Amino acid sequence: MSVPMTLLGLLEREPSHGYDLKRDYDTFFNRSKPLPFGQVYSTLGRLARDGKIVVGEVEPGVGPERKRYVITERGATEVESWLTEPVEAEPNLQTVLFTKVVLALMLNRPAEEYLDIQRAAHLRRMKEFTEVRRSGDLVDAMLADHGLFHLDADLHWIDTTVARLDALRQVVRR
Repeated sequence: MSVPMTLLGLLEREPSHGYDLKRDYDTFFNRSKPLPFGQVYSTLGRLARDGKIVVGEVEPGVGPERKRYVITERGATEVESWLTEPVEAEPNLQTVLFTKVVLALMLNRPAEEYLDIQRAAHLRRMKEFTEVRRSGDLVDAMLADHGLFHLDADLHWIDTTVARLDALRQVVRR
């Protein structure tokens, strides 16, 4: 997740205080791991330093003054470029799970048992996502769907890999 680009996008929507940006970020983009306030303000500081935002009106608050941040033309141009640039296709060809399988085979360890353990972990996570999809709002459901589809693809890979373990064992033990 690109925190700077997300905050810029939220600011293009409307000038906002750091607190409001954090709230919207946590609500829509990172529900399971809230963005720390320190990260919000350090990111806003870098965006201001780079000329992508400016501090607009300053309002008195209960504690320190509340700054309203405003996106600049440079920031808006960067958001437009970022939005239209395709996301790099994931996953990479070299994954941790693949590495573990190959090393297990090289070391004459039970790769199939490790894959079974991984399958069970994926199935548990899929149950969690299914409950989120069933009980959450639309944003939660869409995020859960994304996770479920990725886990389903991983399960398919695990099954295919188990079927090919003997052949892969021959390749990696040469």
